[in-house]
Amino acid sequence: MANTVNLDQILQDLDATSALEDLQDIIVALRDAFRVDHMVYHWVDSAGDQYGCGTYSDEWRDRYVVQNYHRIDPVIIGCFQRFHPVDWKRLDWSSKAARHFHTEALAYGVGNQGFSIPIRGPNGQFALFTVSHNCEDAIWADFTEAHGRDLILIAHFFNRKALEFEKTRQPEQSRALSPREVDAMTLLAMGYSRAQVADTLSISEHTLRVYIESARFKLGALNTTHAVARAMSRGLIVV
Repeated sequence: MANTVNLDQILQDLDATSALEDLQDIIVALRDAFRVDHMVYHWVDSAGDQYGCGTYSDEWRDRYVVQNYHRIDPVIIGCFQRFHPVDWKRLDWSSKAARHFHTEALAYGVGNQGFSIPIRGPNGQFALFTVSHNCEDAIWADFTEAHGRDLILIAHFFNRKALEFEKTRQPEQSRALSPREVDAMTLLAMGYSRAQVADTLSISEHTLRVYIESARFKLGALNTTHAVARAMSRGLIVV
């Protein structure tokens, strides 16, 4: 699995995509960059339509749909109930249906380890960004510890890009935030400290403060917490 990943290049490639179909190429490149078996992105938009891209086999995707596995999939059920990333080992696999599902997933090469990031967007949009692999628990724990923050960041950027292609999305009425302001506010909304945000964006805390104050002014917010809340409610950031 990945030792070093060029996060800046990945985010630049995401920004350069011009169509929903391009995200499939991006997720394959991400899978290869992190040296994992699979990466998958699945969303349900505000109209109830679904979109997915990823590296699972066609056979498994077809099987999943035919069997309506979304009704019993512990990953789907668990992530609907959570706002933070979920390691599959911490989910409830105790039911007979869940155990059968798990056996089938392994047979189709999904992997015995997984890390899923739930994402909630404007107007009821919900998405999952998932990484899965076949390895021992200790190796997987090291991987998620080393790359968890980057994967969360990528997941939210990936979803934000997908939202740009949602046909039913309404244009924002408020003053647009700059890309860097969106980055900063998104990370703050995800619970990062200012020091962590500055480190992730490779900027100084002074520069970060400039972005935050600019965003706060555009949103007409009283403070940073108020600005984050307004940005989320207007769909300017997705967490």
